[in-house]
Amino acid sequence: MSKAAREKPCHLADNVRNTWRNMQETPPTRKDKFAVLKDYFGYTEFRPGQEAVINAILAGRDALAVMPTGAGKSLCYQIPALLLNGLTVVISPLISLMKDQVNALREAGVRSASLNSSLSHEEYAATMKLLYRGDCDILYIAPERLLKENFLQIQQKMQSMSQGGEDSQKITLVVIDEAHCISQWGHDFRPSYLHIAEFIKTLDQRPVIAAFTATLKVKEDILSILFLKEPFVITTGFDRQNLYFEVRKPKSKSAALLDYVQRNRNKSGIVYCNTRKTVEDVWETLSDRNFAAAKYHAGLEDAERHENQDDFLYDRKTIMVATNAFGMGIDKSNVSFVIHYNMPKNIESYYQEAGRAGRDGEPAECVLFYSGRDVRINEFLITHSNDEEAPADEALVQHNLELLKLMTWYATGTDCLRSRLLNYFGENAPSFCGNCSNCNTLFENVNITIEAQKLVSCVLRLEQRGRRFGKTMIIDIVRGGKNEKIRNFHLDTLSTYGIMKDSSSRRTRLILDFLIEQGYLALNAGEFPVVCPSARSGEIAFERKNVRMMLPKEEMPKKSAEASLPIQEFDEVLFEKLRDLRKTIAQDAGVPSYIVFSDAALRDMCRKKPVDKREFLLISGVGEIKMEKYGDIFTSLIRGYRETVN
Repeated sequence: MSKAAREKPCHLADNVRNTWRNMQETPPTRKDKFAVLKDYFGYTEFRPGQEAVINAILAGRDALAVMPTGAGKSLCYQIPALLLNGLTVVISPLISLMKDQVNALREAGVRSASLNSSLSHEEYAATMKLLYRGDCDILYIAPERLLKENFLQIQQKMQSMSQGGEDSQKITLVVIDEAHCISQWGHDFRPSYLHIAEFIKTLDQRPVIAAFTATLKVKEDILSILFLKEPFVITTGFDRQNLYFEVRKPKSKSAALLDYVQRNRNKSGIVYCNTRKTVEDVWETLSDRNFAAAKYHAGLEDAERHENQDDFLYDRKTIMVATNAFGMGIDKSNVSFVIHYNMPKNIESYYQEAGRAGRDGEPAECVLFYSGRDVRINEFLITHSNDEEAPADEALVQHNLELLKLMTWYATGTDCLRSRLLNYFGENAPSFCGNCSNCNTLFENVNITIEAQKLVSCVLRLEQRGRRFGKTMIIDIVRGGKNEKIRNFHLDTLSTYGIMKDSSSRRTRLILDFLIEQGYLALNAGEFPVVCPSARSGEIAFERKNVRMMLPKEEMPKKSAEASLPIQEFDEVLFEKLRDLRKTIAQDAGVPSYIVFSDAALRDMCRKKPVDKREFLLISGVGEIKMEKYGDIFTSLIRGYRETVN
């Protein structure tokens, strides 16, 4: 009997336990990857890159897969784990990730468990029994526990049992999830990941090693530090077509956020902030206006963080306000929007966090609220080490400042946002995607030679006086501002004072940002960045170079993700009834609702309205396991609804 025929789900709802007992008497036989894909996970085809990685692992090759958040990395090792004889060990950085994955696998009928510091003594002992008996196919473990004495003892005992002929005890596959954590150049470096190679050396027989990451830039570090042997390496496309990208520059971020969440009140979303204080302020703003919001940051007690996270995962709260400490490994499928209240430090962090929206393939929105203050705060965070005894490495600081510059250009540019993101990851992309705020704004190619000369001239005049100021001050000078600083420094006596008084502040800032991005002016790094001349300033000031850029002409009606992708109509009344049923089952089972079925699966039920198990099996996300567990109760509800409507 194959391993996949021996699976035993845990934590089932009471109303489906009898169905599972009947299934155990005549367990189905699993023969190949396609059968496992459908029967356990409910899908009929693989996403791009998945099948190639699975084939490599099943052939005994090491693998490194660089795939964006939401691309389905987990299936690339979960399916081989069900087809190989032995135990798959998944090294994961966060307890929340393990908990989420184990819940989903058990619900799908896969024997899985985790070892981490959150387990009680009884839970730990139960997991040990599963391992000793060979009743676990996928074990999630934190990297810190790999070389702990008790785990090494377990491993040695399992190895001795496998030498006695019990293949189910042998570690046949080691998976490193979030593998970018192994590199100090990655944005989530974790020293404990450096112990992984040492752990692998302790095994009597080297297993297949598979590493997964959403970060392209540290690929070579991963390959070398983990000592992967002639690995299969794949980088899948980073384009998530269901995601709509937008950059806003609101006068009041708070007002813009309240307006957005009010228009999306019944949807689940994440609001990312760059400091704990901002998280607290934003959370309080939302809570005071009766939005169901939770908060998450490192300054909270562990118990409160875990409670707040569960409130969000179990849909007791629809909005999570958090720092970047939240989200890695969270597989909540029904997140409809991710708002960055502050600009992140780099594009990789942004894309990974934004990618937590729309994991079920449904249209979702990724909105960045930008302000120049975000740049200054990020520069401060990069250049000031939290550890006075171990100051930040200067090369690493400069590297991170360069990444911040690219992130700033993304936020201030006028070309296609999706194109900017994909180009960063080394992909060629069309200059127009039709599904971002820049593409949905009407731009015109404008000759800005005169404006460029005026701005460069202003910076040069200030340089002659030994003065340098930030972007806001430059704009105030050329527009004829009358603030106190201008008077105190006698800047109203400059020949360039008021020279662009007829140009709007927004247009002037766009042109100034463009000149900095193109290298005609420079913005020096520091706690208070100032504009200064560059090596190319003379091209405009003295050579009279002709300069053109794309500037917004007028706003087109907003075209969000829902308007940009074809959407099939579905019965919203039936959808709410199915959601209520799913919620009841999930509460009985003690798991989040999306673990039972995703919103996308429920919408497919609303469209197809299956009335028996045969038709229920045709729903995307329904395999044989879930068909046997839930087919009767869901089709019964749908039959009753159809009779009522008809």
